[in-house]
Amino acid sequence: MEKIRIEQHSSIGLLWFAGWLFTLGFLDLGFWRGVWALVVWPYYLGVHFTAMSF
Repeated sequence: MEKIRIEQHSSIGLLWFAGWLFTLGFLDLGFWRGVWALVVWPYYLGVHFTAMSF
């Protein structure tokens, strides 16, 4: 009889969720942009930091 091993990787999901919440707060996105940020939140951060001239 084979043993079934169940692994939980909730830490990655929590990290992604924390990044999404950070993006919403840091960039002051509206509701619909926040919903869109669920999918493409790295894009919003990239656009923000690219616009900054170093």
